[in-house]
Parts: sequence; structure tokens; C-alpha cells
Amino acid sequence: MKNFYDVQQFLKRFGTIIYIGDRLSDLELMSEELSELYRSQLIEVQEFQAALLILRHEIQIEKDRRK
Repeated sequence: MKNFYDVQQFLKRFGTIIYIGDRLSDLELMSEELSELYRSQLIEVQEFQAALLILRHEIQIEKDRRK
């Protein structure tokens, strides 16, 4: 995974499509969904870490943009 789109496609493999309309809320919900997939042992630690890193980066960008 290299970007936000890759994370969206990864979650889509598990039937998860998230769109609330507020980008920050979307990103946070995606992070929660990833955590749940990891806790359920449906994804590997490397996949979890890579996706979470991308989402955290996007969350920080969105927070900075809102300031």
C-alpha cells in the first residue's frame, strides 16, 4: 500500500466502503475498521501497519488543512 486509494481498495476487499461526507470522519472510521480487522486476525500485522501509517498521515494533513 502506497496511498489513500490503496487503503480504500484494501478495505473494499473486506466489504467495507466508508463515505460519510466529512473527510476527517471518514479517515477516523477507516482507522477503526482497520483495527477491528486486525483484532479479528483477518489481516497481517504488516498490512495493518502500512494502512494505519497512511491513514494517520492523511488525518494529520486534514487537521492541518482545517486550521
